Amino acid sequence: MHRWLSLFSLTLAAVWLAPPTYADEITITKQGLTRINQGIWAATGLTLPETDTNLPILGPANKQDGVRLLRFLMSKNAINGFNQIIYDNRDRGHSSLKLADYPALAHLKYGPELKSDNLDAGLAGRIVFPAVVFGNSSTAVTNGPAPRSLPRLAMTNPFWRQITPMLYANNHIYVYPEHRDHDDADLYPINWPYTIISQGSSGSDKVFLNAIALTLAALPADTFVFLRETGLIAPTVQMILRRNLKSVSSREDYLTGTAHPAAFQGRLVQAGRMVEQASKLRPEDVPPLVQLRVIQEDFLPSAGLAGLDERFLDTPAAIGRIWRSFASKRELLVTAEDTKAHTDKPLTFEWRLLRGDPERVSIEPQGPGGREAKIRIDWHDPWTEPDPLGDQSKTRRMSRVDVGVFANNGVHDSAPAMISIDFPEHQLRQYEGHEDGQMRLSKIDYDAKGRGAYFDPLIYWTAAWADTARYDESGTKLLGWDRVSADGVSADFVSHIPQYKSKDYELDVSDISAPILRALKDVAPVETE
Repeated sequence: MHRWLSLFSLTLAAVWLAPPTYADEITITKQGLTRINQGIWAATGLTLPETDTNLPILGPANKQDGVRLLRFLMSKNAINGFNQIIYDNRDRGHSSLKLADYPALAHLKYGPELKSDNLDAGLAGRIVFPAVVFGNSSTAVTNGPAPRSLPRLAMTNPFWRQITPMLYANNHIYVYPEHRDHDDADLYPINWPYTIISQGSSGSDKVFLNAIALTLAALPADTFVFLRETGLIAPTVQMILRRNLKSVSSREDYLTGTAHPAAFQGRLVQAGRMVEQASKLRPEDVPPLVQLRVIQEDFLPSAGLAGLDERFLDTPAAIGRIWRSFASKRELLVTAEDTKAHTDKPLTFEWRLLRGDPERVSIEPQGPGGREAKIRIDWHDPWTEPDPLGDQSKTRRMSRVDVGVFANNGVHDSAPAMISIDFPEHQLRQYEGHEDGQMRLSKIDYDAKGRGAYFDPLIYWTAAWADTARYDESGTKLLGWDRVSADGVSADFVSHIPQYKSKDYELDVSDISAPILRALKDVAPVETE
């Protein structure tokens, strides 16, 4: 088991299971849950009913891509089926897997008390199960000061940023729609493999649910047991999904951004190919979970005028940074040496730029097998990317650099681990060259509201002024700012101090954090689209 904490190493009370109404239904109640910590419950001791061999894995009306191959594999008794797998719908049937298509698939039913506490809806993670679980929630935060999709809620809320990676490490796979967060602009501050995000709104998740169901069922029984025991179910499904997209026809395609968008087009999913690859996967050929760790960096715990933290996320399979500093260049030294091979196959690592300007990003692998890499990034102004389906009338605005890290065991490349650097695109920055060849910030306009520019209030802030930098005679030391407000009134010279107060302008950490914290509190309710 990898170094992440397994919830189920703890000794906890067994869950109480009400007698299932049907062979494929498991009812859980509040009395059967044990609190792990504030807001998290564990359903330990969960005993799935024995698979009813009289129930077919696939319903007679199931005609989806991949079903014919799965039926053939079933006839050879070569697959795991739905043994020890649970389906968890978290939108109260709003966009549910059609269970008649999978009669042998166990699914969760939440008791009345859990429903009244909304433990059955929205983001997964408040209840964690000692089982292989896949599920979905076609809901989004649609009201309040910070509307957003569930994946962006998970990324921007400190609680969910801790829980979601833990689910990935405990064989839980969830699908959520991007719902307006990945349309004309990619609004996600990070790209991560912890969830599957479907392009679109309600119902766009169904094609992924069916593909996951078929893929899990197609795994050979011994491979399924190996994946479950090593916590590699979710990374392996992610790898199979991405490797078999219609837009990915080669290994080289897989190692590019084509295979790793923040949100996936349902039309690119090829469930038949996923079933085929899953059915051939042997335990000794399973690629590992890449685990990253930052060794050295110049992203800071306090940067920019507000002195806010730039270190947004540090988890084994996803690292996120927010560019708040005034610098024109940044650097990280990242290692994958914590990655554990579960077989005796030696590992090599690929570090690839998935998203961003290759002229502004340098990646230098180092060490045996490329286990480390030095990553240098120049400031990026927002840019646009073409539609992945070739519609020339559609583009998507981007302001995030993504680097993917892949472990190869000689047979398969792993699911990606991600390093993301998000830029405050609502700020208009001007950098100018200095005689020493370095670029330095000359001007920055913070007034997003005045320009009608979007910014995420859970991450960024805005102010009705623009600053022109003032340097010392050598041009190397930033002394402060000449400030002009949105109404054209010039301010006195403002010292370069992250926290300051003056007669005309007040800005300190509390001023910036308060609206962020208010928005964070108000964003909690989750509503169906």
